[in-house]
Amino acid sequence: MILRIAVFVILALGIVAAPGLAQERPYFVTYDHHMEEPGNLEVATNPVIGRARGVNTFIGNWTEFEYGAKGWWTSEFYIDSQHTMHDSALLTGFRFENRFRLLLGEHRVNPVLYVEYEHVNGADKTLKEVVGFDSKEDHSEPNREARLERERELETKLILSSQIKGWNVSENIIGVKNIHEGVWEFGYAFGISRPLALAASANACTFCRENFTAGLELYGGLGEWGDLTFKGTSQYVAPVLAWNFPGGTTIRVSPGFGLTDQSHSTLVRFGVSHEFSGFGQQVRKVLRRNR
Repeated sequence: MILRIAVFVILALGIVAAPGLAQERPYFVTYDHHMEEPGNLEVATNPVIGRARGVNTFIGNWTEFEYGAKGWWTSEFYIDSQHTMHDSALLTGFRFENRFRLLLGEHRVNPVLYVEYEHVNGADKTLKEVVGFDSKEDHSEPNREARLERERELETKLILSSQIKGWNVSENIIGVKNIHEGVWEFGYAFGISRPLALAASANACTFCRENFTAGLELYGGLGEWGDLTFKGTSQYVAPVLAWNFPGGTTIRVSPGFGLTDQSHSTLVRFGVSHEFSGFGQQVRKVLRRNR
């Protein structure tokens, strides 16, 4: 139900909103160096369907609100939820993320610092990242028990991204730590993508090749502090495809496949987003009129 409402709201707003320029990154796990335009708001929903032997199939989802605070600073707020077959559906928490571009302009390598606070419970199944020794077995616990586990975590990423003759190549180094206890857990994400055409058409169109971006993601855990390893970790490979509409809406899809015994067999991800140009300016106008 939560997922249906989120998709409906985004599509409805996309129909009535002023045209925007949506160039959403095609990746679901990997981040590149591109930031939200200052004053623009992007709203998105991102469901993932997870399947594995011995684990109930589930749909995890995060609904995000991304705002361009400055050219070098993008802020996001997430609401997480999930539905597990033969179990229940519930909200699992929220996340607050900030990304800071360390160098302005385009460089051979563009570094971005990512900092996120996570306030979720143990039933969260968004799999927005994979770190440490995360395993499919973590999602076998019944929701009524998993929801009692409280997770207050700090997540950091060093994002390194390059544009090479139309290709985007991005590497993320991920570190996550429970604020009150535990050790640092590490992971990575790697993405490569390219528009199907680099030259833009003279007129706006829906099915032009430049509106489609295809690529590949590879991501997984790297163990923890004092035990950096691939052994016993979850690893995934996932092709990605993004379709950018002229009006500011983007649709993404990514069928992911587990590569190790600890991984889910498949993680099929979908995404629908819409960018509202000049949102910040419109809010300021409304506030000035109401003074």
